[in-house]
Amino acid sequence: MLNNRRWYDSNEHTEKALALLKDMDENRRRALAKDLTAFVRQIKEIREEDEESDVSIGIDRVLGLYKISNSRRWYDKVSILSYALKTMSTLPKEDFYNIMEGVHSTLAK
Repeated sequence: MLNNRRWYDSNEHTEKALALLKDMDENRRRALAKDLTAFVRQIKEIREEDEESDVSIGIDRVLGLYKISNSRRWYDKVSILSYALKTMSTLPKEDFYNIMEGVHSTLAK
């Protein structure tokens, strides 16, 4: 059974990072989204080299990806940010949360 929380509300840093991204000016947000996408691609390349790693994003994140495709949230309307989040959401949960923790701590300064 799914709870009523959004997929990103299950992690404190993810929720706070998205709040900071929402208030960020458009140019900085786009630049960060491009950097995040490049970083995620590097992680995926490393993961592909590791044949042992299994990727499972979970039902709540699959639902989140579906909602992104319907452009229901503020970040869905910023195509480069939406793309970065979609790409990040396919990483293992630990990697995703570590990235969002880094984004939060960087933006909170």
